[in-house]
Amino acid sequence: MDNYNRLMEQLAGQQRKWLITGVAGFIGSNLLEHLLRLGQSVVGLDNFSTGKPANLQEVRESVSPEQWQSFRFIEGDICSLSTCREACRGIDYVLHEAALGSVPRSIEDPITSNETNVSGFLNMLVAARDAQVKRFVYAASSSTYGDHPGLPKAEDIIGKPLSPYAVTKYVNELYAEVFARTYGMELIGLRYFNVFGRRQDPDGAYAAVIPKWIKAMIKGEPVYINGTGETSRDFCYVENVIQMNLLASLTADGAVVNQVYNTAVNARTDLNELYNKLHVRLLPLYPALQGCKPVYRDFRRGDVMHSQADIGKAERLLGYSPSHMIDEGLDAALGWYIGNLT
Repeated sequence: MDNYNRLMEQLAGQQRKWLITGVAGFIGSNLLEHLLRLGQSVVGLDNFSTGKPANLQEVRESVSPEQWQSFRFIEGDICSLSTCREACRGIDYVLHEAALGSVPRSIEDPITSNETNVSGFLNMLVAARDAQVKRFVYAASSSTYGDHPGLPKAEDIIGKPLSPYAVTKYVNELYAEVFARTYGMELIGLRYFNVFGRRQDPDGAYAAVIPKWIKAMIKGEPVYINGTGETSRDFCYVENVIQMNLLASLTADGAVVNQVYNTAVNARTDLNELYNKLHVRLLPLYPALQGCKPVYRDFRRGDVMHSQADIGKAERLLGYSPSHMIDEGLDAALGWYIGNLT
């Protein structure tokens, strides 16, 4: 990670002003903690629809009082243009994480997903344009690849979307391209693949698989696998996501902006393998897991069978080098999961 480390050294010596939308969420709070540790000034925006005050409190406890003083929080919604304008005032870099995730949620309520993920995104683009921010980095999604069967997924080849959520994230990319061409903005989209790590919500119908399964195992509850367990994903630890956000924000090469990049590790883990990885790590601590097996049920609507990212573009143009594969990520996050999900 030579390029990344070099940029971090430069950043630590020069305070800049950042806006993180969705700052109380899983990824947003991790970005906040990292930037504050680097001595940066951060404005955070969140309406707590999916983010949690506890995530911000955890960040506050993990940084120094002086670092925390460099953070200003705005409780508000990206669906309000005036709120977005307030948040963007004086900002150098926007890290736009706010969204309503989850394929099943979008299938059940496509209108709300569209309002947040499309209208809210457009509000943020307009506010950032008018505030003349230097660069706008946004959370795109691997769902954009839709029904295209090729593996690994390369940025320039996509299929048809399989869910309303996928539609909203593809529309984000289209709007970003138009704003770059029309208004001269610098925008970079990061297509996230199955991110996991500390502060990821294990609860609710739309919880991500890793924290949900860990909590179930710890509490002796059933672990449900949708389908046969052969479904595979490119699981990406949150530290890799932090690296990509900062590389995308700070790279000085103008040729790499106004593009999208896969954010993953170029590896596939199927759900049966994932269950075994979690089981073997938790069994020494929870002997009652001995002999436990997952419960299989119907495949979930809107899901794809396999997902794996080609990260060559990010490696070549941004200098990206994943610091954590899935095993290193699980080992790094396990202590947080056990301490917070029991």
